[in-house]
Amino acid sequence: MKSDIEIAQETALKEIREIALEAEIGEKYLEPYGRYKAKVDYGFLKDNESKKDGKLILVSAVTPTPAGEGKTTTTVGLADGLRKLGKRAVAALREPSLGPVFGVKGGAAGGGYAQVVPMEDINLHFTGDMHAVGAANNLLAAMTDNHIYQGNKLGIDPRQIVWRRCVDMNDRQLRFIVDGLGAKANGTPREDGYDITVASEIMAILCLSSDLGDLKKRLASIIVGYTFTGEPVRAAQLNAQGAMTALLKDALKPNLVQTLEHTPAFVHGGPFANIAHGCNSVIATRTALKLGDYVVTEAGFGADLGAEKFLDIKCRAAGLVPAAVVLVATIRALKHHGGAAREDLTKENPGALERGLPNLLQHVENITGVYGLPVAAAINRFPQDTEAELSLVEKRCGELGIRAVRSEAWARGGAGAAALAEEAVRLCEGPSKFRYCYGLSESIREKIEAVAVKVYRAEGINMLPAAQKQAALFEKLGFGRLPVCIAKTQYSFSDDPKLLGAPRGFTLTIRNLRVSAGAGFITALTGDIMTMPGLPPVPAAEKIDVDGAGRISGLF
Repeated sequence: MKSDIEIAQETALKEIREIALEAEIGEKYLEPYGRYKAKVDYGFLKDNESKKDGKLILVSAVTPTPAGEGKTTTTVGLADGLRKLGKRAVAALREPSLGPVFGVKGGAAGGGYAQVVPMEDINLHFTGDMHAVGAANNLLAAMTDNHIYQGNKLGIDPRQIVWRRCVDMNDRQLRFIVDGLGAKANGTPREDGYDITVASEIMAILCLSSDLGDLKKRLASIIVGYTFTGEPVRAAQLNAQGAMTALLKDALKPNLVQTLEHTPAFVHGGPFANIAHGCNSVIATRTALKLGDYVVTEAGFGADLGAEKFLDIKCRAAGLVPAAVVLVATIRALKHHGGAAREDLTKENPGALERGLPNLLQHVENITGVYGLPVAAAINRFPQDTEAELSLVEKRCGELGIRAVRSEAWARGGAGAAALAEEAVRLCEGPSKFRYCYGLSESIREKIEAVAVKVYRAEGINMLPAAQKQAALFEKLGFGRLPVCIAKTQYSFSDDPKLLGAPRGFTLTIRNLRVSAGAGFITALTGDIMTMPGLPPVPAAEKIDVDGAGRISGLF
C-alpha cells in the first residue's frame, strides 16, 4: 500500500497559474511562491465584493480517537466529489503546525487520493505564515520586556505579564522558564514561558481579521499584561501594532494550492481547536466563497470544539451562514467510544458500536437542535468495516431523520465521495434556520454554561474562585459581550478525556479565564490543557528523511 507522500509525489500537478485561471483569479491578484503555490492579494476581495457568495459547507467530526477519523481527507474528497458532479467547488482548510507534524500526528494535508498538494510544502514551511506569526508574537514580547528595562513608564507589573513567547514546535521544556538572568544589562528576571505558535492570540487574530486595517486594529487591542494598579496594558501603548502588521501583511493573504484532482484549495491559518477557535482564516473563506458555487471548509477536532467555535465565534465575527454540515465518523471510532480496545477496533463488534453510537448522535442533535442546520453523517469507510456495522449506523442516523453516507475518498478520491457530494448539494437547497448557542448580551458565566449544557450535555459548570474573579474583572473592563472559547480536551464531550461516548451527569470545571481582546473572545480553561504540547516517546520526526535529490520520505 502506497503512503500518502508517495501518492502525492506521483501525481502530476498543474502550475498554480493554471489553477488560478480556472478559478477566475486574475493575474494581478496572484503572487506565486514557486510553481505550485501562491498567495492571493486581499485586493481580490475588495474588487469582488458585489459578487454573490457560494454555499458554505462545514465538515466536522465525532469526538476524536487515537485511530483518527479522516476529517481533512473527507473535506478534500467532498470538494473533489462536488467537482465530479459538475459543480464549481473550492476547499478552504487550515495550515498544519510543525508541532504535530513532527510529533504524534504526522502530516495534515488529507490522505490517500484526497489530499491538498504540494503536501511536503504545506506540512513544512509553506509560504512562511507560521514564522511570521511567531515573529510578530515574539516582537511584542521583546517590546514588553524592553519597556520595563528602559524605565517602565507604563508601570507594568512583571508578575502580571500575560503575553508569552512562542515557537512552532512541540517542546515541553519551554512551558515554564525564568528569563532575564545575569547582569542588569540582560533584562529584568521574571517567570515566563512559551506557547506553540498556533496557540498564540496572533494566530487567532490573523484568522479572524477581515482586512489589513482590521488586523492592525486587533493587534493594537492585545493585552500584554497589567500595571501595578491592575490596569490592562495593550500593544498600542507600546506602539507595537505597526511593526507587527508589517510582519504579517503578507501572511494575511490566503494561500492557493490544489487537490490531487486539481480542485482549487485555500490553506490558510491554523489555530488549534482545543485551545483557540480551530478554523482557517475568514479572508480565505470569503475569497473561496467568491470563486465557487460550493465551498467546503473544516473545523478542528470534534463538533463540540471546532464546529461550536466555528459557528459561535467565526460565523458571528464574519457574518457567515453555513448551508449544511457534514459530520465524519468511522466504525472503528464509534467502537472505541463504545469501549472496544484499540487492538480490537478492526474486528466486528456490534455491541461496542451500539454503545458508541450515542457520540455521533449527540453531535448530530447539536447541529440540528442547537444550531438549526441540516446535517449528514459521512462514514469514512475502511476495508474492515462489515455490512452489518455500516447498516447499523445508517439505521440509527435514519431514526434521527438524517442520512449516513458511505465515503471512500481516501481510496478513490472525488469518485469515492460522489454520493456524499450529492447529499451535501441536497442539504444546501433547503432554507437556513441557523442560530447561535448563546447571545452576546448574556454574562460570561451564562455563555460558558450554555455551551456546557446544550452542547456537552453537562449538568452545569463549576467556576473556581480564580475564574470567578477573572470573569468579574473582564466584565468590569468591558469585555462581557465577547463570545467564549472553551479550551478543553478533544477526547471527550466532558473535561475528562477518559469519559468516552456521550457522558452524562458531569460538571464542567472552569479553572481560569483569559481575555483575547484582539481576537475578540474570552478563553475559558478547563481540565489540564497544554498550550505547549510535548513530543511522544517515538516522535514522527524520527521517520522523516531526505535523499540526495532532496526527495522527502516518511512525512505521513
